[in-house]
Amino acid sequence: MKKRRDEMTAAGESISAEELLEAGLGSLTGTSTSATGCVSRPVADEEDSGEISSGQTAGNRAKTHADAEESEESSGSGETGGADEGESESDEAEGTGENENPSGITSGEDESGEETPVPSQKAGNTGKQKTTEQEQGRIPLTQTSSVSNPAGGEVSHNEDYERECDERAAADIERMLDKMAERSACEQLENERLQELNETAQNISYGNIHEGVGILVNRISSVDEELVEQYDQIAGSLLAISKQMQKSLVKQLKESRRGGRMTGLLMGSRLDTHALCRNDGKVFYKNSLPNEIPEMAVGLLLDESGSMSSCDRCTYARATAIILYDFCRGLDIPVMIYGHSTGYDSSNRDTVDLYSYAEFESIDQEDQYRMMDISARGGNRDGAALRFVAEQLSKRPEEIKILMIVSDGQPADTGYGGTAAEEDLRGIRQEYQRKNIIFVAAAIGDDKQNIERIYGDSFMDITDLNQLPAKLTGVVRRHIRV
Repeated sequence: MKKRRDEMTAAGESISAEELLEAGLGSLTGTSTSATGCVSRPVADEEDSGEISSGQTAGNRAKTHADAEESEESSGSGETGGADEGESESDEAEGTGENENPSGITSGEDESGEETPVPSQKAGNTGKQKTTEQEQGRIPLTQTSSVSNPAGGEVSHNEDYERECDERAAADIERMLDKMAERSACEQLENERLQELNETAQNISYGNIHEGVGILVNRISSVDEELVEQYDQIAGSLLAISKQMQKSLVKQLKESRRGGRMTGLLMGSRLDTHALCRNDGKVFYKNSLPNEIPEMAVGLLLDESGSMSSCDRCTYARATAIILYDFCRGLDIPVMIYGHSTGYDSSNRDTVDLYSYAEFESIDQEDQYRMMDISARGGNRDGAALRFVAEQLSKRPEEIKILMIVSDGQPADTGYGGTAAEEDLRGIRQEYQRKNIIFVAAAIGDDKQNIERIYGDSFMDITDLNQLPAKLTGVVRRHIRV
């Protein structure tokens, strides 16, 4: 169109941009090939579009009208003579075996003449397929340059169709409704439990140092799909560590329950004659009586203060929670996991925010996904959080109660910090040790000195996650006296 405008300007003719554009579009319409069975686009009359000063443009418009009239005559199957013409065109197409398209490109080729993949045709009705809850194989997105151009299709009615008997239809709907009802019931029970937890938190005496500070328990009532996807993305390697821990301990537990003969001892009152050839002196044995393994409950308290965002402390804490939870569940050990930080209520008063990730009795069996919400947040009033979790653990009927703490060893909240806060933590630890709770404080990296200063020798370095299986297994084995 730019070239045409330059030619007309050189010839002394003038044309507006609107007229030039209309003429160009008319030219394109006039040179297109009409397809069989399609109704052509209506063309505006000359008087509606204004006068064209170029003789070439007028010729193009005349050609456009002629093509439109010819197209209407050839495609009007409902008009007189239309059926005969349609049949002759169909016969001609069958004779040649090819169908024209506007671009002149046959199906399976692109504009460069190269073949493009054409989707395979369906092999007919394969019957109804079984519905499942899980995702089946999906077709991945592929880069394509064209789609197939089928011809000869028609609309018809299958008078012989009969339904295929499917007894699963009602059962599938019942299963879906049961799942919806179960999820709704779980969400309601979770909300009721959250209310009970907050009532319990309000009835605990936290001491004068925490007087006037509000306590708020938070818990996700319904797990969303994003948490599930994030957990599935990282669970494989972490659960492998858990399974390694379980394997090393299960064997010892079975042997302790079964009893039997222990050989290869350095000292004893019974000589193993079959071991006299040994050079290491392990030639004694003893008969071990079956032991009933004492029941155990485990609690885990995670520091979620802002300082946990540095050096991946919060990441290590989250990974530890996932591993420990799976480890305890695999050995049927009741486990509770909480996080804590600080915030403000609607009246802008300080609060201790507790985050319930796993409770001893799981309702919806989805606590592992909730732990993906573990994050670095605000401050940390450790004493109030530690007393709440220790109080919950002290109510358990198990003989052995272990409370693990993952923290950076730096209490920090409004009016709560330094040596006074550390003294508060030592007092809580001593109080609940008298209630038979065993404290294990986990230190991450350089925080070891702080943790040791607060909790004495009850600390464990978990900076290297590769060492975590042996260390946690050692803690459990030591306290169940295997």
